[in-house]
Amino acid sequence: MSLSRFSLLLLASSVLGDTLPSSFPHVYPQQPAGDYSPAWQKYFKVTAPLPNISFPISSGYAGNIAVQREGHPNNTLFFWGLEHKPGSLTASKSTDPWGIWLNGGPGSSSMVGFFLENGPVRIAADGTISENKHSLDKLADYFWIDQPVGVGYSTADAAGYIADEDQMGADFMGFLANLVKVFPSLATRPLHLTGESYAGVYIPYIMKAYFSMAKPPVKIAKVAIGDGSIASAEVFELLPTLSVLETYPQLIGYDQDVYNYFKEQEHLCGFDINLTYPQNGIIPSVQFIDATDRSVPFLQQQTAKNLAKRGGLMSEINRRHAALQREGRQTPQMEKRDLSLRAKGTLDPWYGCALLPEFIDYSLNYSAPWNFSGEAFNVYDITDPFGSPGLSGTLLNDPRMRAALHVPTSKDWAQSFDFVFGESWEDPSPIPMTFLSEFATNATKHNVSVILFSGNDDALIAHRGTEVTIQNTTFGGIQGFTQKPSTVWLDDDGKPAGIVHQERGWTYGLFNNSGHLIPAKTPAAALTFFREFVFGSNPTGSLDFTGGTAAAVVGAYDAIPGAEGIVYVEDGATKTFVYPAETIAAWNTFIRGQTRPQVTSLPTAVGAKDDTGAAWAVAPVANAWLALALALGLSLVL
Repeated sequence: MSLSRFSLLLLASSVLGDTLPSSFPHVYPQQPAGDYSPAWQKYFKVTAPLPNISFPISSGYAGNIAVQREGHPNNTLFFWGLEHKPGSLTASKSTDPWGIWLNGGPGSSSMVGFFLENGPVRIAADGTISENKHSLDKLADYFWIDQPVGVGYSTADAAGYIADEDQMGADFMGFLANLVKVFPSLATRPLHLTGESYAGVYIPYIMKAYFSMAKPPVKIAKVAIGDGSIASAEVFELLPTLSVLETYPQLIGYDQDVYNYFKEQEHLCGFDINLTYPQNGIIPSVQFIDATDRSVPFLQQQTAKNLAKRGGLMSEINRRHAALQREGRQTPQMEKRDLSLRAKGTLDPWYGCALLPEFIDYSLNYSAPWNFSGEAFNVYDITDPFGSPGLSGTLLNDPRMRAALHVPTSKDWAQSFDFVFGESWEDPSPIPMTFLSEFATNATKHNVSVILFSGNDDALIAHRGTEVTIQNTTFGGIQGFTQKPSTVWLDDDGKPAGIVHQERGWTYGLFNNSGHLIPAKTPAAALTFFREFVFGSNPTGSLDFTGGTAAAVVGAYDAIPGAEGIVYVEDGATKTFVYPAETIAAWNTFIRGQTRPQVTSLPTAVGAKDDTGAAWAVAPVANAWLALALALGLSLVL
């Protein structure tokens, strides 16, 4: 990026800041007068046929409910709640659990979850609509909620966008207080608060607000976060690089020298953290070392981070790839095949510790099938070249759909919203990891269970980052798990679906053959996991569990090998590329000889907190997350 373009982005940000949108809920016929109450159930009931949906879905309720923020009466959150069985939401008394699903972003509508992942309706890339038989309402009454204010169908006035995550949490509690006035039984029924990706920021802050209340409006029993951005971007994006390469060595063409190169780069960055069970002391902060051979290095592009939310994943990474070609960076300068040209014991000056962009660029240049297919790299799912799914606004802005769901007419629905934090353009809040041990202490005190789960094929928020985060968190009076997660859990067909481990109210699950959007890629396994480990009490993987099978792992980080076949497109046809058997066999012999790194001693970053079980730099969430996403050209819509 040129400095002149960088300046133009600053100017664009200033101009857009003067024209923040305002929206407000629509008053449909028969809206009750006065405060929320069970009288609103009839008003929110979804009774009209939903356009282009030809199959029945569970009885539901939808609309906008105020968040109770003083001076902002138009600040509302949109909900769509489905009944597990007829009358279960409107029953005056019940002890059955219920659930909430949140997508991330920041700024992503939870209608993405409803229509692409775990709702009853599945919209394919070509617009085809089909029934999803693995919807979460098969397990419990479930709500998909657009939040923070202004996202999706939710509304906000121009001066009412959240200032930070603490305000988001307060808004959410205000919304829940009004929701239970409409459905009174929800106030005492066990709530399971679930979500993915940037919900890894939202949910800890919602729980922070919940734990601070003497009389919270609901009773939260469990929280579950999939592929969550709980830690810093250095931890969840960059630190796991070698683990990702061990899972999918196709990314480097099974090249042992290239593996050793990235292993050295990992060590120079201090990313080779040794996890022990139990963990042997606080894991020091991970610091980012930026590139030195760029006019605008990765983390100096922060002010332009809004671009990361505007473009699609495929087009942006293709743009970066084309830029590398124009700059002559592909050949001969990027000759990693000839490692003799590279100085040993030093960081690559072009990338610094941005190891995720580095191995992506390497794959696009040298590794089949990425180097000949012409497809962009999909960080959300290594095996799938088609990118993260998008949800068109055609159906959701259809007047018939809008009327059926009682949504605002003052705005159009959009999959992603740019102004979550108003004019600031970024989340100024500390990363959740900085208070995760405090969160864990409160969770134990209030008998709230925590479930974290990841997809093995996710390169963006790779599972090793979640494992490091767990081992650096004190819960139940002990830091991290005392035994390494290794127990295989099975799907409903009795086939291995991943690994699971449970200790002291915390559960960790890893999904085989699944990426960032687990319910979209492996819907049956996702529903099984939620039934057994989120809503159920399956003992598999717990300390007192006997039997079971240990997962087969490889490499220095005990990676579960990914699929051998990588999907690509050639001449319009979808194909699968598999390396020769002898190449794979040679790699398997090599990787079995890799050993776990020694305990790493790293300097603590300024602002780190070493005395609370949370030794991570106290940096604003978006400063690392969005800036590194920009470096990759990612569209943050999940």
